[in-house]
Amino acid sequence: MTQFVSLFQAAIVFGTVILYGSMGEILTEKSGNLNLGVPGIMYLGGIAGLAASFFYELNNPAPNPAVCLLLSFLAAFAAAALGGLLFSFLTITLRANQNVTGLAITIFGGGVANFFGGSLNTLAGGVGQISVAATSAVYRAKIPGLSSLAIGDFPLGNLLFGYGFMAYLAIAVAIVLWYFLTRTRAGLNLRSVGENPATADAAGINVTRYQYLATCIGAGISGLGGLYYTMDYIKGTWGNDGTIESLGWLALALVIFSVWRPLNTIWGSYLFGALTWLYFYIPNLTRKDMELFKMLPYLVTIAVLILISTRKKRENQPPAHLGLSYFREER
Repeated sequence: MTQFVSLFQAAIVFGTVILYGSMGEILTEKSGNLNLGVPGIMYLGGIAGLAASFFYELNNPAPNPAVCLLLSFLAAFAAAALGGLLFSFLTITLRANQNVTGLAITIFGGGVANFFGGSLNTLAGGVGQISVAATSAVYRAKIPGLSSLAIGDFPLGNLLFGYGFMAYLAIAVAIVLWYFLTRTRAGLNLRSVGENPATADAAGINVTRYQYLATCIGAGISGLGGLYYTMDYIKGTWGNDGTIESLGWLALALVIFSVWRPLNTIWGSYLFGALTWLYFYIPNLTRKDMELFKMLPYLVTIAVLILISTRKKRENQPPAHLGLSYFREER
């Protein structure tokens, strides 16, 4: 029972990081852009939020929790959105290749984040010394009362309500994003821009504006994943072990796994989080076995891609009983 609870909690925490990254990328791709720079953008969000709270807490004996939250949250969103703006300028205005630009953003974001992370460690007194405990405490605060609920020996409250507010905010953002894309005029306009920009332009929709806004806001949402990892999982410190980058690639894989549907990303992200840590809870695994288990989220994504491709081929095939007459009528 203890191992199940631990795996469930790890799935929620890691899944939340992936969820933010995938939601931002879905919004971006709905505008017709493919941003492979999600890992780098998550890096930018994480280091910006950490830096803002670090300089506020530095030599401040009584930091205000609300100010800590506001500064770190806005800094993370703004830095990630600037990364999205850079990507938009290069790909939309200058017509640079999206794949190459996205990979460059990933390398750039990781380099900038680790450089400033090292600088903050130096200011704090050495490697591993940086800590923004006051800000981290705000992000990691559990829901009072509900988190202590239990049914017998089963810690139901800790299982469902034992997480920081950003875990629940991610679910709310996914629902709002789904509603925006499917139930609002602006969302439908955005989808039309992504599916057929020429037709959208002919209908009077400002294609460039929609693409810029979707890419920048989507990048800002992705950056919150890096902020959540930094403030919640590693408790307001900085780690340059590449975990944020690996979770960023999982976020990109989740976009495909969820078939570009925001609601699917909710359960899909937690599934990916569980698969990511599943090897840790299976006894007697060798090092090679662990590496194979780490491949599971990507293998699941490949399986989904195969299923999607197969379904599309079947939908494009003519009914067998129509024969050649079908093609004559289509012409």
